[in-house]
This record gives sequence, C-alpha cells and structure tokens, in this order.
Amino acid sequence: MQNLNLLPVILAGGSGTRLWPLSREEYPKQLLNLQGENTLLQETLRRLDGFRFQSVNVQVGFSAPVVACQEGMRFLVQEQLAAIDRPPQQLILEPVAKNTAPALTCVALTCGQAQSDPIMLVMPADHAVSDRTAFQKALQVAIEAAAKNSVVTFGIPPQGPETGFGYIRRGDLATDSEYTAFPVAGFYEKPSATQAREYLDSGEYYWNAGIFMLKASVWIEALERFNPGMLKLCRASVNQGSQDEIFFRLDAKAFGECPADSIDYAVMEHLADNSSALVVIPVEMGWSDVGAWPALMGLGEPDPAGNVIQGDVIAEDTRNSLLISQDRLLATLGLDDLIVVSTPDALLIARKDSAQDVRKIVDRLRLLNRDEVYAHRKVYRPWGSYEPLGAGDRYQVKRLAVKPGAKLSLQMHHHRAEHWVVVRGTAKVTRGEEEFLLTENQSTYISLGTLHRLENPGSVELEVIEVQSGSYLGEDDIVRFEDQYDRIPAKNE
Repeated sequence: MQNLNLLPVILAGGSGTRLWPLSREEYPKQLLNLQGENTLLQETLRRLDGFRFQSVNVQVGFSAPVVACQEGMRFLVQEQLAAIDRPPQQLILEPVAKNTAPALTCVALTCGQAQSDPIMLVMPADHAVSDRTAFQKALQVAIEAAAKNSVVTFGIPPQGPETGFGYIRRGDLATDSEYTAFPVAGFYEKPSATQAREYLDSGEYYWNAGIFMLKASVWIEALERFNPGMLKLCRASVNQGSQDEIFFRLDAKAFGECPADSIDYAVMEHLADNSSALVVIPVEMGWSDVGAWPALMGLGEPDPAGNVIQGDVIAEDTRNSLLISQDRLLATLGLDDLIVVSTPDALLIARKDSAQDVRKIVDRLRLLNRDEVYAHRKVYRPWGSYEPLGAGDRYQVKRLAVKPGAKLSLQMHHHRAEHWVVVRGTAKVTRGEEEFLLTENQSTYISLGTLHRLENPGSVELEVIEVQSGSYLGEDDIVRFEDQYDRIPAKNE
C-alpha cells in the first residue's frame, strides 16, 4: 500500500484584465462572486468537498491548501478562505507577477520536502466548474496515475471551434471508457478558426483546462530537464525568502529575474514530445475559464430574450446581452449582442464579438496612469475598506469601514487634517499622547502633523465618515510609524 498526501495548490496570481471593470489589479476576478454567493477562489477549493479517494493500492491523506498569490492580495485571500473554513497551511507571496510556472515551482520547492513529496492538485483560482461530481470522478483516475509518477492534465471536450483556448491532443489507446487517462500527443496554442474547426471535427482534441496533478518531485525533475535556469532562480527565491506566520515571502530579486512562463510553455509542451508519462483525462464538468465577458454570460441564467442580468436593470427590446449594474439603475432599449457593465466608477459598453479585446482598454488606462485599472472606487485594505463620497477644492470625504479587532497604522500627515465622525460601532482613537473611545454620533479632529491611529475594539464593523482638508490630499501623504500589516511607508493606506 502506497501512502501519499494530496496537496491542493491554488494559483491565484492572475489579474483578469478581460473582465474589467469588475476585475481590477488589486481586486481581480478570482476574488469576485461571479457565480453565486461564493467567489471563484472559494469555489475552487469547494470543488473538493465530500471527495473520498478509494483504491486498494494507494492510501491518500489530504493536506490543507497552499495558495500562490500576489503580496498585496494576501489578507484578502486569507479572509476569503477563512470565510469557508478552508484556512491555508501557507500563502506563497509573489513580489511580481511571473505567470504560473515560477509560482508552481516555488510551491513544489517549499512544500515538497516538508510533506514527503505530495501529489499536487494544481488549480487556477479564476476558473469555474459546475459539475463537481464529474470532477471528483476524474480525480479518482488522476490520483492513481500520479501515484505512478505520471503527469496528469484534464481535457474538456470542446463545445465548439473555440479560438480562445489552448488544446491538448490525445494519443491512441485501446479503451475509450469514461474517465480514461490517455497519453498526450501534443499541446497546441490558441488556434485559428480553421484549425479550431479541424480540432473539433477530429474528436482527438480537448480544451486545456489548466488543471494538473503530479508529484512535487516529478515537477522539479521535469523543470531541471527542460528549464534549469528557472529552477535555479526559484530555488534562490525560496532559499532567500522569509516566513511570517502562514505567509512565505519569496526573494524579490531572484523571483523578479524568473522568466514569465506558463506551466504549459515551461514543461508540458516539452513533455508531450519527450515522455510517455504525460496523460490527459477528458471530463465534461461544466468548466469555464471565465476569461472574458461571453464566458461569464454562460454562467448565468438567461431571461426569455437571452439576456443575463445582474443588478438593477430594466431591459426593453434587448436581446442576447449581458447587463450588469452595481450602483444605479441601468436601462437599455433596442440592444442586441452587447456587453454593458456599470460599476461606481466606470462603464463598459462593448459588442460581444469584441469582448476578448477589453484588455486594450486596460492597456490604455495603464498608459494614462488611471486609477481605474488598479482599484475600484471602494478600495480594500487589510483592516477593511475605504470609499470616496465626494471631493472639492482642498477637501474630500470618505467612508471608512474597519473590521472588528483591526486597526490602521500609527501615522501622520504633512499636508492635511482630518475630522472623524463615528456612524456605527465604537472607535478607539490615538491622537498624539491621548487614547480615547468614540461611539456613534461622536467625533474628533486630527490636526495636521499629529500622530494618530484609528482602531476597532468592538465585535461589529466600525463605520467612520472622514473629512480631509488641506493643501494636498493624496494617499501618498502618509508617514507610518507602526503597522501590523508590514506595509511599505508612503504606500496607500
């Protein structure tokens, strides 16, 4: 009997630019609830709920998940997993985005030896799977194959000649029963429309779901063979990294020098040409990469006119459109095949056949240094969130929401004063040498240059209206003296 551990590895470093304006760099699509009450990240882990592996040859234990994500997302990820009672054993923090291969390598290096070479179930955090039962049946076959040192991929039988996905071609095998591990004959990048039709007609090609299963040692050996330079840099990133509770910070210099390669490009395409140990399990599990607006439309329930609607929307003479409003009444008339998405700070209107090009808008916003590419109007921070309510010459008003037990940094400002009014909960205020409590309808004033801190000592969310006044009101006018979240001075609060 072979004893192994199954380690869920969640890759949560994507930015989801094609789902702008819902998805932003600081709050990307994997953190959004696009398919119901739970976020894509939460649903990725819940895919394993109720799974029991049965085998006479292999006994499998289950480890708490490891998540690779951006440094700035660490508290959001931790909070979302805690909300579904799936606390991670470790968060691998990427100082810069470097695609999936370096992220997986650092997970394999940090967890491989500590857990006696676990079987890693590698899942992107920003995909959707609606048929959990089918996925778990495929896992039964995948674990048996991975235990024998195979590299397992999951292929989705194509529903049409899709040009937005990569493809996997299966090799020959005598049997063609359900949930079979076929040898892989090749990995193929996004095809032309003609090629996609040929792939569909042949019956030998599957959409690449980006989900993999393999032992940590097998991944490291493959990378040593096909991409030793990346492995060297990832080793340095891990060896020179630092542990802080569940957070493991990779060394920024070494990780920054890694090539930004995908798992497919770094290893899988090479394995398809050089190894018989690479297999694909076809599985119809209601998979979507939620990569662009039409994919999100496929997750919703259409009305009789074919529209998928979220929020306060009135649609007249409107057909086959995705209509989302987060902040106001959205009324449409005489529309067909459009994407309309309204958020508090941005409005997107696009033809459905142009949805893959939304990243061009994001690129333009980045060139213009627009805040809308990075964050929503409501900005999330480790301690809670803030939201602008209004602004004018030499003043601005914000709503602060501070989570129970959380506190902002001990700080001061050179150019602005602040007035705080508590509208819900209890605030503990540090102002210079003073410490005092404020309850609902009470207020205080923080003069320019005064050391101060806001804290929530209660068990309910603290809500504060903050009025800033002064010659400069930018978020970089913050000098920190203490901060429990280890943030860099002069960074957005």
